[in-house]
Amino acid sequence: MIDIFISYARTTEASAQTMAGALRALGYDVWRDDELPAHRAYGDVIEERVHDAKVVVVVWSAEAVKSHWVRSEADRARIGGKLVQLRIDGVKLPMPFDQIQCAEMQGWSGDLAAPGWIKVVSSIADLLDGASLPLVEAPALALPDKPSIAVLPFANLSDTADQDYFVDGLMEEIVTSLSRIRTLFVIASGSSLSLKGRDMSPLDAARRLGVRYILEGSVRRAGGRVRIAVKLVDATGGAQIWADRFEDTLADVFALQDRVALSVAGVIEFSVQSAETRHSTLRPVVDLRSYDLYLQALLLVRTYAKPDIYQALALLDRAVKLEPNYALALSLAAGCHVIIMQFRWSDDPHDHRARFNDLIDRSLRVGSDDPQVLANAAMAYWTIGDFAAAARLATRATTLNPGSSWPWLVRGQTAVAVGDLDVGVDCLERSMRLDPLSPNRNLQLGAMTMARFAQRQYADAANLGAEWVQLTQNPRSLALMAAIYGQLDQPRAARDTLARLQSIFPRPAEEMAVALYQSDAHRALFLQGLERAQSPAPDRPRQTASFDADGIDTAKSPASL
Repeated sequence: MIDIFISYARTTEASAQTMAGALRALGYDVWRDDELPAHRAYGDVIEERVHDAKVVVVVWSAEAVKSHWVRSEADRARIGGKLVQLRIDGVKLPMPFDQIQCAEMQGWSGDLAAPGWIKVVSSIADLLDGASLPLVEAPALALPDKPSIAVLPFANLSDTADQDYFVDGLMEEIVTSLSRIRTLFVIASGSSLSLKGRDMSPLDAARRLGVRYILEGSVRRAGGRVRIAVKLVDATGGAQIWADRFEDTLADVFALQDRVALSVAGVIEFSVQSAETRHSTLRPVVDLRSYDLYLQALLLVRTYAKPDIYQALALLDRAVKLEPNYALALSLAAGCHVIIMQFRWSDDPHDHRARFNDLIDRSLRVGSDDPQVLANAAMAYWTIGDFAAAARLATRATTLNPGSSWPWLVRGQTAVAVGDLDVGVDCLERSMRLDPLSPNRNLQLGAMTMARFAQRQYADAANLGAEWVQLTQNPRSLALMAAIYGQLDQPRAARDTLARLQSIFPRPAEEMAVALYQSDAHRALFLQGLERAQSPAPDRPRQTASFDADGIDTAKSPASL
C-alpha cells in the first residue's frame, strides 16, 4: 500500500514531479502515473493505486478541472476521506470540491517553506493515521539579542486523558509568567502549542521558533495536587542544562507556576535571578473551578464560531458566579458579547451591549495592572469602534508586559485603524516575531493587510489578504479583499468576492468603511476600491499581483454590502 497518490494534468507535470520528490525526501512512499507498468491497462492501474493510497493529493489547474481522470480520482478520494487538494493557478474549483479547503499555491516554484506547501504537508500528516508532521525546511529565524526561550507543550500524565486543556492552560500560564521578565525573549504559547503532537527534537523546535532555549515538561494532576516536571535544553548543542520537579496543592497553582518561571529564568541568565514575576495577586482566583472553566472557555473563544462562543459564554458565566472578581474571565466574557454584537448573532444587541459594559468595567476595576486583561479589554473596545480606549489600554498592556504577543497585536491593529500606519506595522511585526505560529494569525494578517492597503501597497496587501481569507472568511476580510482587487484592476476577482460578502453581510459599504478605518482618507481609499471593483477605469495603468479568480456575470453595487 502506497502513502500518497498525486493526481494532476499534463501542464502541471513539472510541479507534480517536484512535489513527489519533496514528499519522498520526507520519507513518504509516493506514486505518480509516470510509473505505470507497460503491460497493464491504464485505467486498471489508476483505480488500484487510488484505492490503495492513504492520501490522494490533487493538483488543480485550468486543465485539471476539465480532465475526467483528475475529477474522477478526486471524487474517489473525497468519498474515501483521503483528499488533499491544492490550486496551482487561479482556476475556480468544480463542485463539490469548492466546498472543501484547498491550499493556495499559485506561482509555486518549489519553495518548501511556502505557506501553501506547509499546509499540504500538514494535511498529509494528519491523514496518515495521525503521523507526526515532518519538519519542512525553512530559513532559521535570527536569534534575538537577549536570552530567548520557547516552552513546548507539556505532556499530560494525569489519571484521566481529558485533562489536556488543564495541562495546556498551565503551560500557557508559565509562558505568561516568563514573559513578565523583561530580560527574556519568550515565544508566545500559541506558537508553541501549534507543535503539539509532532515528533520534533528540541533542536528542530528551536530552529522553527527562532530561540536558543527550549523548556519541556510534564504535568500530573491527581486529587488535590499537581506536579510539574521540567527540563531546560540549550538547543545550540542539544545539552540538557537543568531539570527539576515542582509540586503543590491546586490551591497554590498560580504560585507554583511563578516558581517554575523564576527557576527557569535564573538558570538561563544569572542577571534575571533578581527579576520578580507577579504572583496570584494579579489573578485573584480562590476557587480553582473558576480557573478550570476559564481554560475550557478560552479554547472555544479562539474558534470564533457561533456555537462555541455561546458555549464559552456559558462557561465564563459559571466561572464568574464562583469568583466574581476573576478579571480574566470577566474580560473574556465581555469579548464574547462583543463578538455576538459584531456578527449580529442576537435579536437583542442592546442586552449584549449592557452586559459588555458591566463586565468590562468590573474586569478593569480588579485587573487594572494585568496586561492580559488590559489587552482583552482593548480588543473588545477596538471591535466596537472605540479606538481611543483601545489604544490607551493596549499601550499600557505592552508597557507592563513587552514580552507578550497579544498586547502588541491589539496595539498594532488599533494604530492601523486610527491611521498611525508606521507604528501599527512595527507593533504587528513584534507580535508576529514573538508568536510566529500564532493561533491568532488571522488577526495578525488582517491588521497587516489593512496597513498595507492604507499604504497603497496593494500587491503586498493582496498576498497577505489571500491567506487571511483562507483562515477566516468574515465580512472584514472579504470587504477589504474586494477593495484590493478593485485597486489592482482585477474586476472578476473583485465581483466574486463581493458576491460572497453579499451572502453573509448585506450592509452598506460606508458601514464597513467605518468598521475598518477611522481616517477619512483611508475610508475613501477603501470605498474607491469597491467602486473600481465594479467599473474599473480602462485608461488607468494596471497593477499586477499574483491573484485572480473567475467572477460572476452580474455586478452588484458596492453601495450595499
